[in-house]
Amino acid sequence: MIDEPRVLEIATRFHVGRPMAASPLGGGHIHDTWVVTVATPRGDVRFVHQRLNRAVFERPEQVMENVERVTTHLRAKLLEAGRDPERHTLTLVRALDGRPYCVDAEGEYWRSYRFIEGARTYGVVQGPRHAYETSRAFGSFLALVADLPGPALHETVPAFDDTRGRFHAFARAVEADRVARAARVAREIDFAREREDLAGVLVELAVRGEVPRRIAHHDTKIDNVLIDDRTGEGLCVLDLDTVMPGTALYDFGDMVRYGACRAAEDDPLPGRARVDLELFEQLARGWLDATGGLLDPSEIEHLVDAGRCLTFVAGLRFLTDFLDGDAYFRTVRPEQNLDRCRVQFALVRDMEAQARPMHDIVRRHRRRA
Repeated sequence: MIDEPRVLEIATRFHVGRPMAASPLGGGHIHDTWVVTVATPRGDVRFVHQRLNRAVFERPEQVMENVERVTTHLRAKLLEAGRDPERHTLTLVRALDGRPYCVDAEGEYWRSYRFIEGARTYGVVQGPRHAYETSRAFGSFLALVADLPGPALHETVPAFDDTRGRFHAFARAVEADRVARAARVAREIDFAREREDLAGVLVELAVRGEVPRRIAHHDTKIDNVLIDDRTGEGLCVLDLDTVMPGTALYDFGDMVRYGACRAAEDDPLPGRARVDLELFEQLARGWLDATGGLLDPSEIEHLVDAGRCLTFVAGLRFLTDFLDGDAYFRTVRPEQNLDRCRVQFALVRDMEAQARPMHDIVRRHRRRA
């Protein structure tokens, strides 16, 4: 069990100051995250402490090696550009033994970051400016890590971006029907089967060499960008555990499913999930403003396809987890994964209906980039 005393004890392994209080932070699907207040000679300072989920990340040392390399590179690039790395990237805090993590008595891996004050995340897009700033932040991140020196980053979750493999996992879950739920979701299963080819769109582009391999974030949801409370600027990209080789299309596509819709990811009324073209336009504009000089024409050409593909694949993943008994994504209520799936599939339907205006938006901002 993770409680405040346990987190405060973990904090003593990172800080020479006195940990005074700890409270849970956020509602992420994977890790356990706490904010710890530490008394230091310069006053009380807050830090983020996270327990890494070893069921998802089986090699936490490799995760932390990637995170350390990426944040070190980002700090150097930000300083070179005259920007403040304390606000524009995560700052790892080393454990007292010098490592970027510690291992507790139960074999669990913990890490610590400086808490960035005066900024927050939002679970649902707040409007056009928020969509633009989030997209620009993710695009800037992609551009900043593009020249990260070798060797290649570790693949922290094997085959994570194998979208075709996500369909195969779904098909296996339907066949196994471990917790006897398949009959309840027959419509969702049929919807997925009818669109099997959609799952492989990005994979096929990469296999054919039509889009390049790049370092990608792979988890570009709206609440992975800190927004400055005062200026509304997208400050810092969070959750770097899946930063590894991939494609820019994966990042843009995953961002669209979060940022172009005003409904919550787990809205129990999926009919409210629609693509807001104004939000999509700001996502496209922010992305191309930040990456226009980096991306190949083929990458820009397939941005709309990426949104549809990644939204569908997210729905597949939620449906697969529901069929498997909610073993992967954290849930706080029954059928939450099913609600998540239905929202994604509703968005896919709407993206199919609005494909032409979405392509027109990309073409318009492509000319400006």
